[in-house]
Amino acid sequence: MADSINTTRSYESTTPRRVAFIGLGVMGLPMAGHLARAGHAVTVYNRSPAKVQSWVAEFGGASAPTPAEAAREADAVFVCVGNDDDLRSVLLGETGAFAGMKAGAILVDHTTASAEVAREMHAAARSRGLHFVDAPVSGGQAGAVNGQLTVMCGGDAEPFEAMKPVALAFARAVTRVGEPGAGQLAKMVNQICIAGLVQGLAEAIAFGARAGLDMKQVLDVIGKGAAQSWQMDNRGKTMVDDQFNFGFAVDWMRKDLGLVLDEARRNGAQLPVTALVDQFYADVQGMDGGRWDTSSLIKRLR
Repeated sequence: MADSINTTRSYESTTPRRVAFIGLGVMGLPMAGHLARAGHAVTVYNRSPAKVQSWVAEFGGASAPTPAEAAREADAVFVCVGNDDDLRSVLLGETGAFAGMKAGAILVDHTTASAEVAREMHAAARSRGLHFVDAPVSGGQAGAVNGQLTVMCGGDAEPFEAMKPVALAFARAVTRVGEPGAGQLAKMVNQICIAGLVQGLAEAIAFGARAGLDMKQVLDVIGKGAAQSWQMDNRGKTMVDDQFNFGFAVDWMRKDLGLVLDEARRNGAQLPVTALVDQFYADVQGMDGGRWDTSSLIKRLR
């Protein structure tokens, strides 16, 4: 696990807090590491004990056998798990984080989940004298490793302001965008934008290649104009080279787009391009590309 975070990252001075981190996956592991390196007292929990042992060996801190015990005495509990059901499983019940949290503590959920479960967990937290902030992130594995994530938050203003300086250990921007569930809705907006951008970039590269152009040169040229985007800058040339091992996997994107399309059915939004790209990602899964990164959309066009 060596070099699992960017060791050159500097941290803003803030009051050290007792915090817990639940979920040491691709994103959670480095996020928890940045919290420890920033000077906070971190207790971690993960379903796989091996990851916990490795994390403690690298970063210090403590571990706990259940979410409830990890959360005990923490000022803030950070969570980053897979989906709605995973979130409920680590928050609710006798061994869930809510059962161990002290009155007034803040649960900060970085899972990309539904707005519905965010509102449900906010209400459950409030009934226990706790706070809940839905806080999905953007920036991928590289953003987590480098401590440069963008965090979009929904929830009450006071707990948001309390958790923000702590979360800045692994983020470059932490912004409240509205009431409970608004953070998850903002993340859905983010994923809609990415889906359309990646498909457009894939089509452009495939078109240019068939036309006989040197697409790396063309990307350098158009990247200085109106077509420029993060996806072009960071994934364009790797798409040309047929490289798709850069973090955020197709399987995860399909999960996220499923949340988007479910929400659209509820609110009546028309998302024809997003629905189409979701099916294109299903095609990539059918090519055994579920673990390829999202730029692999271009594989359908070759």
